[in-house]
Amino acid sequence: MESHDKNMDRRESLLERAAGAYDMSEALTGRSAPRLDISAIPPAAPVYEAPAHQAAGVDAPCVARPWSGPVQQIDRIALAEAGYIVPDGPVSAIGEEFRIVKRQLLAGIDAGDAATRRILICSAQPGEGKTFCTVNLALSLAAETDLDVLLVDSDFANPRAPAMLGLEASGPGFMDVLADPALPVEDLVIRTDLPSLAVLPAGRATNSDTEYLASARTPKLLERLAAGHPNRIILFDSPPLLVASPASVLAAHVGQALMIVRADMTSEGALRDAAGMLKDCPKVQLLLNAVKFSASGRKFGSYYGKAAA
Repeated sequence: MESHDKNMDRRESLLERAAGAYDMSEALTGRSAPRLDISAIPPAAPVYEAPAHQAAGVDAPCVARPWSGPVQQIDRIALAEAGYIVPDGPVSAIGEEFRIVKRQLLAGIDAGDAATRRILICSAQPGEGKTFCTVNLALSLAAETDLDVLLVDSDFANPRAPAMLGLEASGPGFMDVLADPALPVEDLVIRTDLPSLAVLPAGRATNSDTEYLASARTPKLLERLAAGHPNRIILFDSPPLLVASPASVLAAHVGQALMIVRADMTSEGALRDAAGMLKDCPKVQLLLNAVKFSASGRKFGSYYGKAAA
C-alpha cells in the first residue's frame, strides 16, 4: 500500500480512507449470498396465527403505533469509561469522526426509497469493532434534531448492543416477533431517556433465524417499525458475514450497508469474501477501524488515535 501525505490523511474521513485502501467494486458486483429454499425447513418454534381480535401483530394492518415498551436510562458513565460517545457530553475526537460518518450515510438517503433509511452495520469477522461502531453511530444520529433512531440488535448469537448502552434486554425481541406474528413489536422496543433513541433487542435465537429473516414476515415487520415516522433511521447490528448467514439475508432488506474493517486484523481476502455477500444491498461503504497515523507514515494501533486530531 502506498504511503499518503499526513495532512491529506487528516482531512479524509475514515470512510474515504477505507475506500482508498480497498477497492471492493469487483467483489460487490460478483457473487451474492445463495438464495434460500425455506419450504423444506421446519420452523424451530411454533408459529402462531394472530387471533382475529388482536390487531397488533406483524400480520395486522400496518398502522402507526407508539413504542410502548419499558423506559430505561442509558449508562453515560459506562459509555465514557469505554470510550463511546456520551449523549450531551463534551465534544470528543470520536464524536467528530462519527459526525462525518453519519453525514455520508444521511447523504445516501433517498426520500422516495424507504429502504435507504435502513442501514446494516456488519463486518467480515468477529472482533472488528462492529457493535462499538453501531452504538456510536446510533448515539451520533440520535443527536440530530429531526431524526428518530431505532437500533435493532440482529446479532442473535451474540447480542451485545443493548448492554453497551447499559440497558437490560433479557426479554423477547426481533427474532421472537418473526417467529410469532401475534407479538406486538411496539411492546418489545426499549425506550431510553434519550427521546430520539430506542432499541429493539435481538430476542431468542432459533435454529431457523436465517429462514425467518428470508420469509415474507421481515418486510412486513420493517414496514411496521417505520410506520408513521418518515424521519426514522433503523440501524441493524448484524452478526459477522463470514461466520453467520443472517447478515447476508438482512442485506437484501436494507438500502445501505456499512462494513467495519479493522486495519490491523482484516485480511483483504476475508474482506472480499464478505463484500461478495452484500451484493443484494445497493450501497455499501467501508469504515476503517483501529487505524493510527503518525509523522513517519501509516501505523495501526489504538482506535482512531491521532487520526481524529
